[in-house]
Amino acid sequence: MSAVALGWDRTRLELKQYFREWEAVVFNFAFPIVFLALFAVIFSGNFDDAGEMTAARFFLPGMIAAGVLLSSFQTMALSVATERDDGTLKRLRGTPMPPLAYFLGKIGLVVITSLIQFGLLLVVARVVYGVELPTDAERWGRFAMVFVLGIAGGTALGIAYSSLASSARTAGAIVIMPALILQFISGVYFPFNDLPEWMQQAASIFPLKWIAQGMRSVFFPDGMAGQEMAGAWETGRTLIILGTWAMVGLIICATTFRWTRRQ
Repeated sequence: MSAVALGWDRTRLELKQYFREWEAVVFNFAFPIVFLALFAVIFSGNFDDAGEMTAARFFLPGMIAAGVLLSSFQTMALSVATERDDGTLKRLRGTPMPPLAYFLGKIGLVVITSLIQFGLLLVVARVVYGVELPTDAERWGRFAMVFVLGIAGGTALGIAYSSLASSARTAGAIVIMPALILQFISGVYFPFNDLPEWMQQAASIFPLKWIAQGMRSVFFPDGMAGQEMAGAWETGRTLIILGTWAMVGLIICATTFRWTRRQ
């Protein structure tokens, strides 16, 4: 069998294992939906619901960006660190399965779960809160590019980051805390232009800020582009930075990935 065919088999296996862990499934799928619901209620008084922008629409791009981070970076970093610690990776390395099939299985898991998560979030935003969704192909094309590059970079960086964990017990601490900090400084939970300038500059180094900005360019009215740091959506720059991070993640994976845990 080819590596691609084996990769699809690995994807199906990864999905079965993933959906058996109901705690992780509920957390990853419900997290952005619950936070969208909370923010839509808590901050409803700050928006004129009869106008173009509502609280739910304002926070939707940030919740999509957070979902991308959870489904790709955090899921990969935790799962690969666990598989390395319990010896799963070592056993897989001793089988005839090509290494590429393993990574294709991980990529397939992230892509499918991310699409399901996004679909659920979009249904809730539209049906429950009446969020106006884009109707033109250009915006959805922009969404697809940001989404794919965000998923690619998050997956590669998550697998690479997993090597920092010395065991499955320490993985949670070194993965969840940085991910949480990035969400707070990247315009996920707060308006990005309300953050201190030094914090904005720091967040601009990392891909989550650009994923959130790219999603705002899709779901926000064009007139709100002036509230960004550069006064524009910077779609080209967003794609270049996300693509660069994806390449960096791949390079780090290729040079640092370990099949066995550190002794």
